[in-house]
Amino acid sequence: MSHHHEPTKPGSTKPSLGVLMAVLGVVYGDIGTSPLYAFKASLQLFDPASTTHVEVMGLLSLIFWSLIVIVTLKYVFLVMRADNRGEGGILALMALAQRVSVGRSVKSAIALIGIAGACLFFGDGVITPAISVLSAVEGLEVSAPELKFYVLPISIAVIVALFAVQYTGTGRVGRIFGPVMAAWFLIIGLSGLREIIPHPFILLAVSPSYAIALCIQYKGLAFFVLGAVVLCVTGAEALYADMGHFGARPIRLSWLAFVLPCLILNYFGQGALILRDPSAVQNPFFLLDPSWIRLPMVLLATVATVIASQAVISGAFSVARQCMQLGFLPRMTVRHTSTIEEGQIYVPQINTALAVGVVLLVLAFKTSDNLASAYGIAVTGTFLCTAVLAMVVFRRQFHWSRAAAVSVFGGLFLIDIVFFSANTVKVVEGGWVPLVLGLGLTAMMTSWKQGRDLLLSRWKQSSMPLAPFLARLPQSRIIRVPGLAVFMTSNPDYVPTSLLHNLKHNKVLHENVLFVTVQNEDVPEVSPRRRAEVAQLAPGIHRVILRYGFMESPNIPRALEDLTGQLDVRVTQASYFLGRDVLVPGMAPKLSWWRRALFLVMARNAVPATEFFRIPSDRVVELGVRITI
Repeated sequence: MSHHHEPTKPGSTKPSLGVLMAVLGVVYGDIGTSPLYAFKASLQLFDPASTTHVEVMGLLSLIFWSLIVIVTLKYVFLVMRADNRGEGGILALMALAQRVSVGRSVKSAIALIGIAGACLFFGDGVITPAISVLSAVEGLEVSAPELKFYVLPISIAVIVALFAVQYTGTGRVGRIFGPVMAAWFLIIGLSGLREIIPHPFILLAVSPSYAIALCIQYKGLAFFVLGAVVLCVTGAEALYADMGHFGARPIRLSWLAFVLPCLILNYFGQGALILRDPSAVQNPFFLLDPSWIRLPMVLLATVATVIASQAVISGAFSVARQCMQLGFLPRMTVRHTSTIEEGQIYVPQINTALAVGVVLLVLAFKTSDNLASAYGIAVTGTFLCTAVLAMVVFRRQFHWSRAAAVSVFGGLFLIDIVFFSANTVKVVEGGWVPLVLGLGLTAMMTSWKQGRDLLLSRWKQSSMPLAPFLARLPQSRIIRVPGLAVFMTSNPDYVPTSLLHNLKHNKVLHENVLFVTVQNEDVPEVSPRRRAEVAQLAPGIHRVILRYGFMESPNIPRALEDLTGQLDVRVTQASYFLGRDVLVPGMAPKLSWWRRALFLVMARNAVPATEFFRIPSDRVVELGVRITI
């Protein structure tokens, strides 16, 4: 997620207070606001009129062990070791798994798992703002029941405002996130502790025997309960995704020393309250506090949920850029909202799509309890994808024995599959939302990838290799005119189609010619030393290869200006020649009709190369090329 702070390398010096604050604000918003709805949603499955000791203690035990096994063991201690040059997240893990795998079919399967995980993450990005903001504003019903009818309009107003300010960048808003979340964790921890002190026996729920007793007594119902319990670990993926911005150490430290204890105190406090006063089942989170503080708590909860949503939104921007760079999405506008911090980006198309999706969800589901059923599938689906990819990486890269990799990650996969299965029973109630979203996005991404690969093979068939062209150049009667021409080409060994068309129509070649190829690498960022590679092919003709990582946005004019020492030309005066593909449906299509339709729609809506590569539009010459698909 897009917040580059001073990365504290694992094992390096002690992280500063500023970094730990930033971690609280960016990483823990999502999991930190789960107490608003997780315990309440789990209790709803039992008879609210007679909540028993077994139910409360069993639920607390399940929540405690979910936080320990899934978040602490799986993510904090294991998965966070698998970083792709410092970057985390499902796509970084996918790139790692592909790098250590052999065989095309294995690599394709890994890519599909990674993309499915990324698509479910987008589903999470739509549901998190909806459920978090709704659950916070619903606190109004507790402090002032007559305000019940204003919950929906206020929630929508908060959500619209949140998406409307995205273009300003998260840096400015980010500075207040840390202190607010620190206050949030401290307050929810203390309010839980206030209820635990008179009822200390509630702490016995840390024993797994209570979870087992609940499962034995309720059998089938306990399975459904797991589908709600999983809400307490939403946001675990964010710990891993944000690793690149902070390093693993501050994330681990703040989780173990501060976030986890505060969350456990709050959940156990809610449990103690229910045992003391069963009527608090309607909203145990807000009823933990005395009535005079409830309204300020609603305000603090609303701010905390906005922060939680912000982390997921900026995460969606980062994942979208990674998908573009890895070739799974068409080019989209990427705006940098900070001159210093590369990671702070804003993708208008993604922002609009998320905003529309979130508002529609709030209007369709109306309450956070209804939305809880949609939430679990997105979260547990991503967990499953991460477990499979991590198993591959730990086996191959960390050289774990097969027995160790399979038993550890196989065990975690089984836990994830139980949670996932428990959520599949909620497909009808709303679980279909992330599934439909995930399937739709996976279809779009795989169609785009297949379409691009097909275009590339068609283009190779009709293109001329560069070597014979350059060999014939001195004998040809082509007139060389003053100036610098930059030809963008996706394959450095072939003559750019735009050059062939320029020769066909204008019959001239500039004195200085640069063939520029942009290559995307499966690393987060390419070091400045490896950024550019320049080779002279003929007098006045150079080949420039520019490399970018999947967390970077290319800027061609700036990269060429950095090469003025190696190239004796004035880049600021260059003319850029680009081939514009005009796609027409062919008679014998290689793609199925629906994939082709999807591909054509996406291609028409892709951002022009000029905008994506930041080429000044007044220096561009575009030449159309018809390609049948």
